[in-house]
Amino acid sequence: MNIRPKIKICCISSLEEARMAIEFGADAIGLVGPMPSGPGVIDDDVIREIAAKVSGEVDTFLLTSETGSEEVVKHHQRANTSAIQLVDRLNKGSHAEIRASLPGVKIVQVVHVVGEESVGAALEQAQTADMILLDSGNPNLEVKELGGTGRTHNWDISRKIVEHSPAPVFLAGGLNPANVADAISAVEPFGVDLCSGVRTDGDLDPWKLERFFRNLAY
Repeated sequence: MNIRPKIKICCISSLEEARMAIEFGADAIGLVGPMPSGPGVIDDDVIREIAAKVSGEVDTFLLTSETGSEEVVKHHQRANTSAIQLVDRLNKGSHAEIRASLPGVKIVQVVHVVGEESVGAALEQAQTADMILLDSGNPNLEVKELGGTGRTHNWDISRKIVEHSPAPVFLAGGLNPANVADAISAVEPFGVDLCSGVRTDGDLDPWKLERFFRNLAY
């Protein structure tokens, strides 16, 4: 029997959505801070309140677009989550600086899968991050696309990263109840991450959540 991957439901906008995700079986929730683009942004004080209310029940990921280690630490201090999801590239050495300031807080580095070059980029980041999250996006655009695209990417590239990464790997990008079993079979990630795939008109949809968890490959 295959082990069920960890499930992260992202773009949580309220305590009610957090409770719904937890009730269906989420292992982690994503709470989105200020972004140049993409859905789900909420105020840091709301993130802090949600994280405090569900502490000990699930991991709470703060999605931050800050690119300096000092700014990342300050953002986390406002939100106080159990993990930081870095959606953009940081300077070399930043992971160590963040870890020194926030011991015990998991560092999750996003790598946007744009081509074969993403394999090397992900494996480099995996040397210092606690986890890697592979997403669809393009940080090189004038307005950076840092996730929340609703698009899948090349899962063959993601599979190569999973096979060689020393850190656990989450898969994100366009996942939904209809394709999640295929994604897990193709990539075999440590975890999967969903936002728009379990939402209707921007709201977390219990029917889609039920289908998603039912369709997981075990």
